[in-house]
Amino acid sequence: MPEFTLRALLLGLVMTVVLGAANAYLGLRAGMTIAATYPAAVIGMAVLRLWKGSVLEENIARTAGSIGESVAAGAVFTLPAFLIARSWPSFEPKDAYWKSTALMVVGSTLGVLFVSLVRRVLVEDPTLPFPESVAASEIHKAGRRGAEAAKYLFYSIGVGGVTFLLGAFDLFSPDRDILFRIGAIGKSAVKLGAGRQAATGGVSLLSAPTVSPAYLGVGYIIGPELAALNFSGGVIAWGLLVPMLIYFLGPQLSVYLPPGASMEAWPALANDVGRFIVRPIAVGGMLVGAAYTLFRMRKNLAAGLKRAVKELGLKSTDIDKLSRTERYMTSKTVFSLIAVVFAGMVALYVYMSGNALVGIVAGVVMLVVGFFFATVSGYLVGIIGSSNNPVSGLTLSTLIIAALLLVSLGVSGPSGVTGVLGVAAVVCVSSAVAGELLQDFKAGYILGGTPRTIQTAELIAVVVASAVMYFPLFVLYEANLKSGGIGFGDKQLPAPQAGLMATLAQGIVGGDMPWPLVVAGMAMGIAMIMVRVKSPMLMAVGMYLPFNTTFAIFVGGVFRWVTDELRARRGLNEAQGARVENVGVLTASGLIAGEALMGLVVATVVFFWGKFPVSPLRTGSWGGIVVLALLALLMIRLPLSKAGSPDEPAPPVAMM
Repeated sequence: MPEFTLRALLLGLVMTVVLGAANAYLGLRAGMTIAATYPAAVIGMAVLRLWKGSVLEENIARTAGSIGESVAAGAVFTLPAFLIARSWPSFEPKDAYWKSTALMVVGSTLGVLFVSLVRRVLVEDPTLPFPESVAASEIHKAGRRGAEAAKYLFYSIGVGGVTFLLGAFDLFSPDRDILFRIGAIGKSAVKLGAGRQAATGGVSLLSAPTVSPAYLGVGYIIGPELAALNFSGGVIAWGLLVPMLIYFLGPQLSVYLPPGASMEAWPALANDVGRFIVRPIAVGGMLVGAAYTLFRMRKNLAAGLKRAVKELGLKSTDIDKLSRTERYMTSKTVFSLIAVVFAGMVALYVYMSGNALVGIVAGVVMLVVGFFFATVSGYLVGIIGSSNNPVSGLTLSTLIIAALLLVSLGVSGPSGVTGVLGVAAVVCVSSAVAGELLQDFKAGYILGGTPRTIQTAELIAVVVASAVMYFPLFVLYEANLKSGGIGFGDKQLPAPQAGLMATLAQGIVGGDMPWPLVVAGMAMGIAMIMVRVKSPMLMAVGMYLPFNTTFAIFVGGVFRWVTDELRARRGLNEAQGARVENVGVLTASGLIAGEALMGLVVATVVFFWGKFPVSPLRTGSWGGIVVLALLALLMIRLPLSKAGSPDEPAPPVAMM
């Protein structure tokens, strides 16, 4: 069966540039990116079917086409930070192009190589559901399985796309904030004893679940247990920490928030508390959670690395003797490439910082921490998917580690800030690419792809994406300057993650960092381990992500729980249960893909016309409730209605 063909590779490279550029815009404007896996899967399948291409060609096109989004995410989350922190004199090509490209090439290449060392351990782990890999593979399989499976999938793609589009038109409100208020800030006080007082003003800024077909679909696929664990972090952040901080500190919060923070409007104050106080606590929890995740995986990781070292003596001819689905790049090739990239990375850091010590330390930190966070990124993708992978949170954790090491060595000033941001940039791109590649590995594993071919396609794609990703950022930067903006960091291009990283790098190197918050988060992470929380990392991620996102994923998990309960109560046999599960996964996969495709359309419209049209007919949050109820009906009733007769044989169930 044809797999690595020129037409599949060229189609993938075109998609990686286009989808990457669209996500670069979204990342700068909204601080988020849209998963490119599903648009790449659907486009690749549609185009290659015209040429009677094979499912393995479609897999290669999707693999190459989706990686541009990860390179774009790493770029927009970190590169503007160099300008905001004044580490670069300008963002003109002569000052920024080759530096940006070098950082992206190094980071993305290392991401591919790092995850190649642990591919087998994570891909074959039966406890990782890989929701988006399952969804992507179902898109490809549905086109080959016949009209029945394709009907459910593409029907759900249509529903997901239309739902997202109606929300973009503002026909209904996809999000709704809910304020729980207690008193008024600073208006009165309650005595606590011994002369102490506390302001009675308190607020919890929660949100109804986002009416998002994609988030609901992810929750349905990962199931109620993991969805609830992720959501619990959001409840702790917004239902406990934010109102407690406002209640006890009241007007004194102005001391802990940046200049200009609102002390009058409840929602703005709650958002600032969540961003500048609770998020550092979540980062501390993520540091401990990441370490604990690696500790629990220590045996598998050690076995995987031991196997990789043992295979150093294998030659390409030895690999060719294996079955096609077991062929991969030799460990000798992977380790050799890592050594070459490491040498280039150290030279780059030395040049950028102007300090040999900074460059060497930054390179070593990047190599060690980057490998571990690339592994953690892959693990998280296996649980909640690439779309919800907290790459910026992992990058912040790396930034803190790198900054502490450099400061402990006496490094300070602009060179220290540049070194810290350089490590953060490479780790960010590496983690994003590692997560996306592992997702592609799992989809290829389900479809029967060749690992070595997938690795080759990814290496080519990340180099191409890295070479061109600077230009969308530069065009947006210049356009903002010409319209009266300041470039990055203003209302038109806020680049929120990059701004936060620049602030943290300057704060740590300059000795101005809220360490008590990070340490408190680490203590919280240790407590979660002690009470045997299944995944402290996932819980800390829930604190870091927006509340309405984790809530929507949780609701999707509840839909899956209701479906499973009704299936059990009806006494369906094994074959009927398999049909229900199969249609349920197809439906959830279609909803994820539909929103991603239509999100790309909306991003394109905004890119060319500056805004998306709004409908004069609006139903507000009530319309959102109705839409959510209809989606629940679809996700629960449709699978159960397709249970079929007890005498029918069971269909092939989607691999989880």
